[in-house]
Amino acid sequence: MSTKVSRLVSETVESAAGKPRRVAPIIVVIVAVVIAGLFWILVSAKSGDQADTADSPLLGKPAPAVKATTLDGKPFDLQRRKGSWVVLNFFNSTCVPCVKEHPELVKFAEQQAQLPDGAELYTVVNYDDDSNVANFFKDNGGTWPVLTDPDANISVAFGVSKVPETWIIDPAGYVVSRSISGLTDDGLTQLLAKAKAAE
Repeated sequence: MSTKVSRLVSETVESAAGKPRRVAPIIVVIVAVVIAGLFWILVSAKSGDQADTADSPLLGKPAPAVKATTLDGKPFDLQRRKGSWVVLNFFNSTCVPCVKEHPELVKFAEQQAQLPDGAELYTVVNYDDDSNVANFFKDNGGTWPVLTDPDANISVAFGVSKVPETWIIDPAGYVVSRSISGLTDDGLTQLLAKAKAAE
């Protein structure tokens, strides 16, 4: 498309040599058409409610064993969460997409808490200072458990490459979804609904 446009501009300029008054309106029309085309591409692009999912050798397999401690010192064992839908969100308080995603997770957690079969949300600290994360949650809300991962054992077990990254684990303990981008409340709800429908 850009080659055609530049050829058309070139031909127009050559044919209108000595007629500068006719060149300007034609160039304006060409630029307007290009801008309209770009606008159409942006409008037709997928919405922010959709998630960037990714393959993983863990999909369809039992979730890795996760034993950790929450920020408030309580023990956590993923195996003991069987029977519940579990959402693990890998997070860093200095990660801009994580910060942007956080209010959406607050909404998601509040809505899931109202449902009889709502998912349990857990944040996993990814290469961050626990006190920074605690202060972030204090300032920005979110009452779900936050798991410390000082040696990055959980991140390594799940193959997390960058944050935010979100995993859904079904009640049988199997990994059913991996998202490698920031999520909205609606986007995460849709991923969870899709996972439940596939059961």
